[in-house]
Amino acid sequence: MEREFVEGIGIVAGCCTTASFVPQVVRTWRTRSVADISLRMYLLLCLGVSLWLVYGALIGSPAVLLANAVTLLLAAAILVMKLVFGRGSAHSSGRRTP
Repeated sequence: MEREFVEGIGIVAGCCTTASFVPQVVRTWRTRSVADISLRMYLLLCLGVSLWLVYGALIGSPAVLLANAVTLLLAAAILVMKLVFGRGSAHSSGRRTP
């Protein structure tokens, strides 16, 4: 297959998976509720996506770079909201989230 076609598939796949974070970002921003968001999961996710960015740069793949750059921004936004909104018990329901 032509490289452009393969990259096109990668870009579409990246858009689909990256877009899946948007509803969570919007909902968390609106409700300020982070009680059910796992801090460990988002820490690991941000680390993994950062490594995907390095990988994408090393192999020179625009699809991998673009998808993971946007994913990292969205995942980091959720992580920051978890840390900021989770400080007060009013928004975190007093529960400790792993």
